[in-house]
Amino acid sequence: MTDARFKYPRTPHLPWSAGVGRDDALLGDTSRFEGLEVVVTEKLDGENTTLYRSGLHARSLDSRPHPSRDWVKGLQGHIGHQIPAGWRLCGENLYARHSLGYDDLESYFYLFSVWDDTNMALSWDDTLDWAAQLGVPTPRQLYRGVWDERRVRALPVDPAIMEGYVVRTVQGFAYAEMQHHLAKYVRAGHVQTGSHWMHQALTPNRLRRRT
Repeated sequence: MTDARFKYPRTPHLPWSAGVGRDDALLGDTSRFEGLEVVVTEKLDGENTTLYRSGLHARSLDSRPHPSRDWVKGLQGHIGHQIPAGWRLCGENLYARHSLGYDDLESYFYLFSVWDDTNMALSWDDTLDWAAQLGVPTPRQLYRGVWDERRVRALPVDPAIMEGYVVRTVQGFAYAEMQHHLAKYVRAGHVQTGSHWMHQALTPNRLRRRT
């Protein structure tokens, strides 16, 4: 049985994001977060990837095979039976180096959302529980608490090693309401590669050495 497939929508930029592209959505303000508990996590420089019980795809639903996707395909084969029918896991495939390189990854796949068979994103706490159950990491947490724009604006972003950060509400939300629960900050001039990374020689990122 094949699960219904859903494309992961583009996340709008925060008003102070430094890396807004011509076709990107930009929030006029952050009133949607006022009074809500949020979590801010590091935005990782990889390929958006969705895993199902029956398979996987990158952001494009008809994404083709590529050597950079072999590792995460193997991961899906290993954990896919634990994903309930109609559910999906969204995360970042970090096998291939894009604009930033990583030398100390816990895994080549970082989970950032879990969706159930009613197309609802689970709460952040439930997402953390799923990550622990599956043995996969989540992006580094930079802040958690009631929305505080001044504090979030002040979060340090070293453009040499960080793409930026993502804000999401701790509570769960429906797929149709996703744009009201997520926003991102991206460093200035983020895309530094001269051509698309898929057309270049594949350079794997590095996993953390186990002691």
